[in-house]
Amino acid sequence: LGNALEHYAMNRARKSIRALSDLTPDEALLISGDQVVAVPLEEIKVGDTIRVKPNTKIPLDGRVVSGKSAVNEAPITGESVPVEKFPSDSLENTSLDKLSKSHRAFAGTLNGTGTLEIRVLRLASDSTIARLIQMVKEAETQKSPTQHLADRFERYYVPGVLMLVTVLLFAFVLIDETFNESFYRAMAVLIAASPCALAISTPSAVLAGVARAAKQGVLIKGGRPLELLGKVRVLAFDKTGTLTEGRPRLTAVVPYNQTTETELLSVAVAVESLSDHPLAAAIAQEGQKRLGKKALAKARDLESLTARGVRARIENNTVHIGNRRLLLELTGHPIPESIEQAMSHLERKGHTATIVHMDKDYLGVIGVMDVARKEAAPVLSELRKMNIDRMIMLSGDHQSVANAIAADLHITDPMGNLLPEEKVSAIQQLKKSEGIVAMVGDGVNDAPAMAQSDLGIAMGAAGSDVALETADIALMGDNLKLLPFAIALSRKARRIIKQNIWISLGMVAFLVPLTITGMLSIGPAVVGHEGSTIVVVLNALRLLGFQYKTGT
Repeated sequence: LGNALEHYAMNRARKSIRALSDLTPDEALLISGDQVVAVPLEEIKVGDTIRVKPNTKIPLDGRVVSGKSAVNEAPITGESVPVEKFPSDSLENTSLDKLSKSHRAFAGTLNGTGTLEIRVLRLASDSTIARLIQMVKEAETQKSPTQHLADRFERYYVPGVLMLVTVLLFAFVLIDETFNESFYRAMAVLIAASPCALAISTPSAVLAGVARAAKQGVLIKGGRPLELLGKVRVLAFDKTGTLTEGRPRLTAVVPYNQTTETELLSVAVAVESLSDHPLAAAIAQEGQKRLGKKALAKARDLESLTARGVRARIENNTVHIGNRRLLLELTGHPIPESIEQAMSHLERKGHTATIVHMDKDYLGVIGVMDVARKEAAPVLSELRKMNIDRMIMLSGDHQSVANAIAADLHITDPMGNLLPEEKVSAIQQLKKSEGIVAMVGDGVNDAPAMAQSDLGIAMGAAGSDVALETADIALMGDNLKLLPFAIALSRKARRIIKQNIWISLGMVAFLVPLTITGMLSIGPAVVGHEGSTIVVVLNALRLLGFQYKTGT
């Protein structure tokens, strides 16, 4: 009965993991010419186009090429709000992890009310959900520090118990009792001292913790990172793409003299729309939103001026957009004081400032910046409440940019101007001075620093092979809010593991003396032994129902 209950309880944890494999359908609707044919997933090739009907599961990873719909991605990324999907205007980025979340689709997610057509980018065996299932299964087999400690304990404990039982078998030789009495007492001690509860106490908690995390969109690769995360008191964050959005945004429009903001934006958007530079794209997209439906002037003849800016024509006017050096070369005169002051003010706050000049007139200054994520400040505040003692931001950007983002997020330790190898050195220094250090990054540029840290945590790992391979913990959704949940789950798992160790060892300490002295017979010893095994497994399974509360 004890073994049956143990298997039943453990299967509840495994079902949470097996449920992942049930997320994908067995067939996909392949578009072949004018026909749409249902075919097994194994027959779909990379580059094929499939159709996904409303309210059905997406069968394969790919790129949205037609249709619009809101897709529930909670099984993969843990995001509770459906993500709007629509085709991209550009066909350049064909790698799944480089696509915007609005244009990529994951196998196992649930389509909304619209019909989508998706170009397959990964085979069924290579999909994000398939990799997630495989890694969760591998994580089950990885032992935690506590489990290693229990294993070492058992190496000495078990032979000791066997020696004691052997001695008790021959107790009738030394004391006045029958062999039958000695034998049954020895068997009672053997059962009471058997470390079954100790052996199962940690693996059951690890299994339940990994399964619960996977359900929330957090991949924890085994017992070691599950336990270690709860001990972390120092977090190092990469800036770009982790604490910030990872793409520049138009943040400031400063007209000069008699120029209006609309006139300045109209000229800047018209010219920058012709450029493929990331800063130009930010100005063009955000500027167009601010201008609304106002007609734009038509720019032409865009020319890139190396390390200085760009030049273009609008009707009969020549427009220059660039840095101080460009305008000094162009005009031969110092930049007007108010323009210089505006640029210096923006640069001190971490913005990239550019001057807009048309013919002989300055029109103003445009500021662009990679801004902090909306959720970053609340998450960091939550981490402070969870007694994370120190949070450091590592950035390859200029120190002034790092300082500006840090000021917004109330981070006291911004470190800028860091090359990848310097980030590694920074992590090494932190480990020496602070102890256990976790590094949070995107898992691509930050792979060396994450590998150097005690615990690597990858942001937005869904679709990214590199992030899934390099990180100890992968936050599948591009959402910092998963970090406090993962830390709270780890701390809960550590508490349950400690409880299980005390329960299992406590029961042994209680039963063994009583069975040796004959106060307990073999029947009660069996009940106590199997009962403790059931208790520790059921205690571990509480992790499956773990709910994160603010400040946990």
